[in-house]
Amino acid sequence: MKLVSGRTMIVVFALIILSAFVYGFAAANTVPETGAGDGSGTVSGYTISNVSWTLLTADPSSLDGVDLDVAATAGAGAAADVRITVDGGTNWVICSGPSGSTWSCSFGAGSEPSVTAVTALQVVAVE
Repeated sequence: MKLVSGRTMIVVFALIILSAFVYGFAAANTVPETGAGDGSGTVSGYTISNVSWTLLTADPSSLDGVDLDVAATAGAGAAADVRITVDGGTNWVICSGPSGSTWSCSFGAGSEPSVTAVTALQVVAVE
């Protein structure tokens, strides 16, 4: 009694060779590495301190500018861009600096706000 016929052995042998051949081509395919991801992180901020207002020399009822210290909280890098508004976001002033941790924000000629008009100082700082 024969367990496996010669014809069956040939078919099995042919399938093994075909499988090795297909695997060889599949293994030769390359796909370039790409990046993708999803994540979240804490938005840390800055501590604003030592706010110092400067009056306009020609008209002390108006402001010439403001100096303030911007210190990074844990996890944040040093500020690279600081802007302020004293009118609820209608007009923004780009501050210069830093000198140490102090930023200077000067109102442009003709746009100096009245001291009595200023009710809030809003500071936006980013790395």
